[in-house]
Formats: sequence, C-alpha cells, structure tokens
Amino acid sequence: MAVIIAVAQQKGGAGKSTLAANLAVALGADGKKVVLLDTDPQQSLARWYGLRAEGTAPLTFESPSGWRLTGAIDRHRRAADYVVLDMPPHSDTDARIAIRAADLVLIPLQPSLPDLWAAEATIKLAEDEKKPYRIVLNRMPPTGRLRDVVTAELARRKAPVMKETLGNRSAFATAFALGLGVTESSPRSTAAAEVQALASSLRKLKAQ
Repeated sequence: MAVIIAVAQQKGGAGKSTLAANLAVALGADGKKVVLLDTDPQQSLARWYGLRAEGTAPLTFESPSGWRLTGAIDRHRRAADYVVLDMPPHSDTDARIAIRAADLVLIPLQPSLPDLWAAEATIKLAEDEKKPYRIVLNRMPPTGRLRDVVTAELARRKAPVMKETLGNRSAFATAFALGLGVTESSPRSTAAAEVQALASSLRKLKAQ
C-alpha cells in the first residue's frame, strides 16, 4: 500500500513542483515504485517529465484532473510504494480530493510572511480534512533577518515544521530544466544532500 504525499501551497512560485519532482526522484532511488501525479493546471511537472530522458530513478507519471483524480489515486495506492501529488495552487475541488486521500501534506514555504499567510488556506484545508501536514522551509538563506522572523513566527504558532530545509540553490533550477532531480544531476551537491535528508525522514512513514 502506497504512502500518499500531497505537495500543496496556495501561493504560486513557492517551489511546489520542484519539491514534488525532487522528492519523487529521491524516494525512487532505492528501487521503490514511485508515482508522480501532476494535478496543477500549469502542468510544470508534465513539461519536466517530457524532458526526462536520462533519469536514473524510474517514475510513473500521470496528469489526472477532475473525476479522473480519485481513480488515479486509488489505482496507484494499491500498486506503488509512494504517490507524490503536485496540487493546484488554489483550494479547489482537486486540492480537496488530493488532501483527503493523502497520508501527509507537505507545504513548501519560502522565508517570507506573505508566503506564510498564503499557506494558511492550505493548512486550514488539511485541518478540515483531519490530515497531518508538515511545512518544508524552501529556498532558505543560510542566515538573515527575514529567515529569523519567519522561523520565529512558525515557532510562535507551534507549526509542524520538518527539520530538514532546502536552500536557495541554483542546482534545483538546473536539474528541473533537464528533467532530472538534483540527486541525479548533482548527486554530491549540498542540494542533493538536503533532498536526501528530507526523503529519508519521509521513508519512515512507509516503515511505520
């Protein structure tokens, strides 16, 4: 039975598709069967997958929407180890279906208060559906006042935040432009180590 991971964030440009692609690649690196579902109308992952010729991690890809989404999730839940969903950037029907089916909702969050405010709608949707969620701090600078303000605000809210963070690194954009995960294009990079650490934490869901 697959672990269903929904990657969601209402604000565009938060790195949602990049996170979904890199997680799918990293989770499949040890031979696990991973399915990547693109439900975002922008179809960024569909274009990324269309470029994917040299990837080392085998992936199954679909871009279902509407009534097809429920069937795709149910079908792959039975056969895969992980299903990673890239959700649309609005709290619409597809987003609710995906969150309802998820075992975990990951919310990528850039270090800015507008991004945190935008995430509130996704957090509410997860809470309404009684689904566990975790915030993944994305494009994080190593230091800085803004980083400190956002992390302090998350701590004040007692928000569930993954201890693993992703830095603001060009390696992510380069890998995406090649149809690859950063663990494939730059396996010894700091960016790859960050994704591998995040994937390692998520693998514990499968072990439970």
